[in-house]
Amino acid sequence: MFDEASIYNLIPTEEEKKIKQPRYTSKFRDNVKQEYVSGRGDHKTMGQAKVPVPTTDDFLKKRSKDIILPKDLPPDQQFHYPDENRRRPPVPKVDDKPLMGLKTSKNFITTNAVQNITSVPRQPQKIYVDTRGGHKNLLEPSGLEPIYTSKKDFGETPKYLSKRKEEMKKAQEEYDAYVAEHFRRGAMKSLSQEERAAILKGLKQNWEEIHDQYQGLSVVPDTAPKKNRKERMEAEMKQLERDIETIERHKIIYIAN
Repeated sequence: MFDEASIYNLIPTEEEKKIKQPRYTSKFRDNVKQEYVSGRGDHKTMGQAKVPVPTTDDFLKKRSKDIILPKDLPPDQQFHYPDENRRRPPVPKVDDKPLMGLKTSKNFITTNAVQNITSVPRQPQKIYVDTRGGHKNLLEPSGLEPIYTSKKDFGETPKYLSKRKEEMKKAQEEYDAYVAEHFRRGAMKSLSQEERAAILKGLKQNWEEIHDQYQGLSVVPDTAPKKNRKERMEAEMKQLERDIETIERHKIIYIAN
């Protein structure tokens, strides 16, 4: 690019003309123009300016608006509901005369209530399906489910329960004999209910006192004495809880001299 003060600018130059690209024209232009002019959208919103009056020979004729069905349709069939056989009888009409003079002393409300309370609900039938199509068979006669009522020892007490019962009975007899022997020698005595209640009350009071002190401790024991005190109080509370549980579980407590 030359400077404006250059001497070459004094030489006349030819003006370059820009070549203009041809304007784009759609190939559907004629079709759009023809459809727009053809009046396809006339009277779309406001209606016609003047409604044309029908001629005298174009009057409405009888059954002219009936729908004409084709002749190959199947004949008409009366409609039936699928549960028509299980339906209740229809409501009597207005002109039907009821039977007069019939009386009954039956209380239908009480009878229906008793019948519903004492009725046994119907149990669903046990079935199994053996094909992909859903073929069903009864489960009980198939032998796939064990029927315990058919066992030889059905209704009898199992042997392990009888053995366990005999062992418990023998252990209880031995314990009773041991306690009776110590009572005879005077080496054991039983706590009275008043003494048992007093001991239980004292244990609970001790647990509450230690628990109140435990609640006053810091959340994070940052020193060794605090940590040791917290562990000691936790051990004491656990021991008291075990003692309280033992006394509450046993109604009779024996003390050996």
